[in-house]
Amino acid sequence: QVQFVESGGGLVQPGGSLRLSCAASGSNFRIYNMGWYRQAPGKQRDLVAAITSSGSTNYADSVKGRFTISRDNAKNTLYLQMISLKPEDTAVYYCNSPSRGFGSWGQGTQVTVSS
Repeated sequence: QVQFVESGGGLVQPGGSLRLSCAASGSNFRIYNMGWYRQAPGKQRDLVAAITSSGSTNYADSVKGRFTISRDNAKNTLYLQMISLKPEDTAVYYCNSPSRGFGSWGQGTQVTVSS
């Protein structure tokens, strides 16, 4: 089915910023609700930010005011702008869509926040 490829992760100091990208294949991206998820070692994978096909957004309490989710339908790309990063944000970040029942998960992109 649809494939998602995450990129943009890396090592950043506390208080730093990072922008993640998610490139989607196929022609249905524009009608998909999308989300960014993250999983830290030994932890459950959790939803951190979501955006509907029409652009409405929602955020986990832990990232409100610091993360911004956006999409560019012309480019079939989902973004996550992260600022004021904390060590607790360290995780592998994934993108996926509940509109297609999630399906398989990609490799994700590692975000490490450490001094």
